Amino acid sequence: MLYRRFGRTELQMPVFSCGGMRYQHSWQDLSPADIPQKNQENLEATIHRAIELGINHIETARGYGTSEIQLGKVLPQFERSELIIQTKVSPKPNPQDFLETVETSLDNLQLDYIDLLGFHGINNADTLAYSVRPGGCVDVAKKLQAQGKVRHIGFSTHGPTQIIVDAIETNLFDYVNVHWYYIFQDNWRAIEAATQRDMGVFIISPSDKGGHLYSPPQRLVELCAPLSPMVFNDLFCLSQPQVHTLSLGAAEPSDFDEHLKALPLLDRVDEILPPILDKLEERAIATLGESWYRTWQKGLPDIQSTPGNINIAIALWLGNLIEAFDMTEYAQARYNLLGSGGHWFPGYKADKVTDLDLSESLRHSPHASTIPQRLAKIHEKLGGNDVKRLSQQ
Repeated sequence: MLYRRFGRTELQMPVFSCGGMRYQHSWQDLSPADIPQKNQENLEATIHRAIELGINHIETARGYGTSEIQLGKVLPQFERSELIIQTKVSPKPNPQDFLETVETSLDNLQLDYIDLLGFHGINNADTLAYSVRPGGCVDVAKKLQAQGKVRHIGFSTHGPTQIIVDAIETNLFDYVNVHWYYIFQDNWRAIEAATQRDMGVFIISPSDKGGHLYSPPQRLVELCAPLSPMVFNDLFCLSQPQVHTLSLGAAEPSDFDEHLKALPLLDRVDEILPPILDKLEERAIATLGESWYRTWQKGLPDIQSTPGNINIAIALWLGNLIEAFDMTEYAQARYNLLGSGGHWFPGYKADKVTDLDLSESLRHSPHASTIPQRLAKIHEKLGGNDVKRLSQQ
């Protein structure tokens, strides 16, 4: 395993982290007696495999159902000082609710302290306000820190880049969990802001939200050769020294194996990555057209300014992935979250676009005349039954 300094926490963080949202039995809280032994044995085997590999950062959340309580049965088997444990708790309007939830997490995990406490889902102005206002959740976390129950405080986000930057610029957080990978690079500005404040940078779900890379389309396989898309994406992310660790949402011990192939290649990224990046860009330009490829994001309205609250940016982005890389299965799964994702994945599908006048909201876009038709075609390709987030299932 390779390690990187996790910003001002001074933790030596493995470049791969063991994310805890795929191996638990249930997304809903259950009593330990209701957790099948077979599932618990798989979870324990996965954690033991992670530790054997030097992946000593175990990451979970109060919102991951039985994950914490199942981890609480296995973590005492290891030397506590050799583990880096992160859990995440959603900020609450009432800070007392936040405090009680953190205490529940500590009890579930069977720990005296949490190395990394993440505010789970600073995704909009409200969740940011709950967190950072005087007397709010950060003040509660600081008190827990003074009591020795929390070592470092960070936040996890699925929000727009500006909200992430706003949270970073409070300088109240030691690290950030953020989405950034090859197919979605919008949040680089936030990573730069975090780097300026010497914050740790943890990349959320690069293999799942980063493209369902465990089941990539053949087109993407060909473009990423001689690497697998998963190894390519790992190298792409870790080629940036500002990025410290990637979350691997392992569901079983063997899920680490493909990622390990990236480690011996890291010192050759300057040689390995450029030809693949060139192939990907050439394919995107050839299918999308250079003008659209370079400028499609310019002048797009925010969701609140769009009739029907259509998430135009996400819809167009997913349409691009289909055209360029044949990523239809991934695009369908993400697109059909719109309308049911709340502040975790905001906005709506383009099912009513033909009934809406988008001309005013698109007045700053160089593609204003063609975007409505594009949205209609994307909805025709992708629209289907609404999909729930995993935590809602």
